[in-house]
Amino acid sequence: QVQLVESGGGLVQPGGSLRLSCSASGNIPRINRMGWYRQAPGKERELVALISDGGNINYGDSMKGRFSISRDNVDNTVHLQMNSLQPEDTAVYYCAIEIYYTNYWGQGTQVTVSS
Repeated sequence: QVQLVESGGGLVQPGGSLRLSCSASGNIPRINRMGWYRQAPGKERELVALISDGGNINYGDSMKGRFSISRDNVDNTVHLQMNSLQPEDTAVYYCAIEIYYTNYWGQGTQVTVSS
């Protein structure tokens, strides 16, 4: 079994920052990609950022320059530093990992950007 535990969501004012973390545990031989997706009310789930075990990174277009993803392969954790947050960043953020072409999802953590 694979378990993902997310932390770090919350309420922040526009222009503020948050740091999300996700820790994977269980029977995990090797994690290929780790990262985050988000889903706002009434919208489809979209890519936030993904990082491979080799360090290759992909960001969603609106996140480039504001968000930064990193991972720790020893602890099987992934972090997302979010800066210059705007109201349109409000969404549920989901941690995702890929193990041997199978995707696993966290339960999601709410991020709300509002004054």
